[in-house]
Amino acid sequence: MATLNKVTLIGHLGRDPERRVTAGGDAVTQFTLATTETWKDKSSGERKQTTEWHRVVLYRKLAEIAGEYLKKGSLVYVEGRLQTRKWTGKDDVERIAVEIIADDMRMLGGRTHEHDHGADADHAETEQHADSDQGQAHNRESGAAARSSASRYDFVDDAIPF
Repeated sequence: MATLNKVTLIGHLGRDPERRVTAGGDAVTQFTLATTETWKDKSSGERKQTTEWHRVVLYRKLAEIAGEYLKKGSLVYVEGRLQTRKWTGKDDVERIAVEIIADDMRMLGGRTHEHDHGADADHAETEQHADSDQGQAHNRESGAAARSSASRYDFVDDAIPF
């Protein structure tokens, strides 16, 4: 029977990616990815969550793209395989690292630019003042339109891997 070593994750970067170059000139980028599971405890009824951290490594062109465009907090889809590395540290202690060697990475969040956020906030504030000058019926219509536009996704449909 054939075997399969495949990992698929969607999560947020825990820190900015670390970008390096191998002796052969290939780009290598590493980052940590957080995936969070939330559930309701049956006995207490309270919501609980746990976060799992994953080490992700990308090579060559994918590493260059990740190093240039990803930042701490970015939402990404990663697909690859598990790999375990073992080495002995300077203190003669054996160390083990389990990593995802990614062969596919997709950025799921929209582009974020600081000046865009400021412009959007100013625009929203101006709309809010204009709405307050209008009747209550107009406010309800504007609110519905704002909720409709806010619910749209920031990423293109073909970026969704499933």
